[in-house]
Amino acid sequence: MVRSPVKVMTLTEFLLLPETKPANEFIDGHIFQKPMPLGKHSLIQSELTANINAAFKPQRLVRAFSELRCSFGGRSTLPDVTVFTSERIPRDENGDIANVFEIAPDWTIEILSPDQSQTKVTKNILHCLQNGTQMGWLIDPAERSVFVYAVDRSTQVFDEEIDVLPVPEFTKDFQLTLGDLFGWLRN
Repeated sequence: MVRSPVKVMTLTEFLLLPETKPANEFIDGHIFQKPMPLGKHSLIQSELTANINAAFKPQRLVRAFSELRCSFGGRSTLPDVTVFTSERIPRDENGDIANVFEIAPDWTIEILSPDQSQTKVTKNILHCLQNGTQMGWLIDPAERSVFVYAVDRSTQVFDEEIDVLPVPEFTKDFQLTLGDLFGWLRN
């Protein structure tokens, strides 16, 4: 049996393709479709984005985004929540927030969906950390745990309701316990 070589797409070619629903990500020359967010995933994502923005938007220190396409380091992914410090948010010629983000977020947050590969999601977080992200969270609603990845320490796992989750230094005033995070699912 003779195998034909698989053509590997470039990031530039991928970014020219129309957007899909659910969205596609571009990793190592290949396209992967993200799973459609379900109830727990969607609620945690929206609450986390809203709570981070409520804590920091008035001072214009940081901004959290849901499913923002970030294309850098040869990949194009859509983390569930990205957080950028205000001075790093790309701007267009009018000073408005740009449509295209070609930099790694300062903080990346992924929420594991049922049947989603934890390995693939972890690789996306590690890719972010290798390209300037300060911290990454992997939230697992099924296990009610959070894995915290940072460039300056080993991976930490939080699975007790009283655990206060670590945050990047630029959001040090934001405090959230594991119980608070998963308590959103009961409201």
